[in-house]
Amino acid sequence: MKKIKLLALCAIVAGFATSCQKDEIANETAPEVSIELSDDHKAGLLAAGITAEASYKTIELLDGSVGKYIVADDVRLPIDLFESGEFRLGTTEDGNKQYRTNNLISSGNRTIDILGFTGSCCALTSNMRTGLQWAVNNYNRINSTLNFRLTFGTNFQAADMVVYNNGASGAGGQAEFPSGGRPGKFIQINAGTGTFGGSNVNNVNEHVIGHEIGHAVGFRHTDYARRRCGGANEGGGGVGAIHIPGTPTVNQWGASGLDSDSLMISCFDGSEDGEFSNFDVVALEFLY
Repeated sequence: MKKIKLLALCAIVAGFATSCQKDEIANETAPEVSIELSDDHKAGLLAAGITAEASYKTIELLDGSVGKYIVADDVRLPIDLFESGEFRLGTTEDGNKQYRTNNLISSGNRTIDILGFTGSCCALTSNMRTGLQWAVNNYNRINSTLNFRLTFGTNFQAADMVVYNNGASGAGGQAEFPSGGRPGKFIQINAGTGTFGGSNVNNVNEHVIGHEIGHAVGFRHTDYARRRCGGANEGGGGVGAIHIPGTPTVNQWGASGLDSDSLMISCFDGSEDGEFSNFDVVALEFLY
């Protein structure tokens, strides 16, 4: 039986891929428009514990609505909610963090109808569908109050969370944090994920999709300082994500206790098994 883990992802760099990769949306959806962030929004991102490169993007979603977002790695923040302060994160005394947002799913919204999209524009591939099923099974095995009910189809309006193929090149994905007590709804999976990892492709898809679901229920990256994967520190000093009791801490100097097997690590290389680490389970059971 599969063991239980909870990891993270981001872009293809020197042989490593990240679930948080920012590729263009495919032709099936409207093109994204990207301009430089204002100084106020840059300051707001820092207050939210995010210092990774970010930009504005206008994205057409499956429901035909056009949303304006600030996008940083594999996380999309709606600009209106961002400006309201909803995504500002708490602090810790010593800067040690292992990462959740202030935005969690309220007790009345923890039965989550999750849809694997099969419509003509953005259908999940067979490998993506397998990865989604395995990822949902992992979450449902955990002793938590979250209960995922998975279906495949096109009725995304009725779903609490929708996983779909955005047609973008490269392996990885993108998700939203919870908002208003509900999970982040739209999870995009890059088309390249469907074939990444060779014979291990289903586990890679399980990993990427499980990682993005993790963001949608409120998790940040475990390697907050990018100690393992490199790249920009996602937020410095005592500002940013909230440490989850019972899990290792790692500060901006990479000083202590990184759970390198976590599903929420910010990169992947194709060898992943898609399972939660022991500390991922601790974190999930503590929060929910």
